[in-house]
Amino acid sequence: MLNIVLVEPEIPQNCGNIARTCAATGSVLHLVKPLGFDISEKAVRRAGLDYWHLVDVRVYENLDDFFEKNEIGQMWCLSTKAPRSYTDVQYQDGCFLLFGKETKGLPEDLLDAHYNECVRIPMRAEARSLNLSNAVAITTFEALRQLEFSGLLDYGKMRG
Repeated sequence: MLNIVLVEPEIPQNCGNIARTCAATGSVLHLVKPLGFDISEKAVRRAGLDYWHLVDVRVYENLDDFFEKNEIGQMWCLSTKAPRSYTDVQYQDGCFLLFGKETKGLPEDLLDAHYNECVRIPMRAEARSLNLSNAVAITTFEALRQLEFSGLLDYGKMRG
């Protein structure tokens, strides 16, 4: 199991895509306020998120609240500013993957305090960043690959 943490996410479609990734992988979705959208039952139903019931969603008032309520064994902060690639680290079962808001990323003080736990997705120098939901999917599936997709169905039923 993985823990996907979105710190102050702003775009509802990104959160919806990330929630679907969490539903498909059994990952826990942690949302740190403020949120740029409504996740009430009514709003989720209106948005047609028919997989929302498959997601373990936990909401926090701020980063301090998040850290107070979770025992974190391993944590990786995703940032375009990070010193090494997300593929250069070993992910552990239950690790926390932190992603910042779409417009600013993770807070600088968090990145500074956890410099050795910061990783990036390699990309061209001219590219600002990837879409948040894509970055979450890329990192989540690398971590799951390293964990041998434990608990996930790794075959399909093709007609032969």
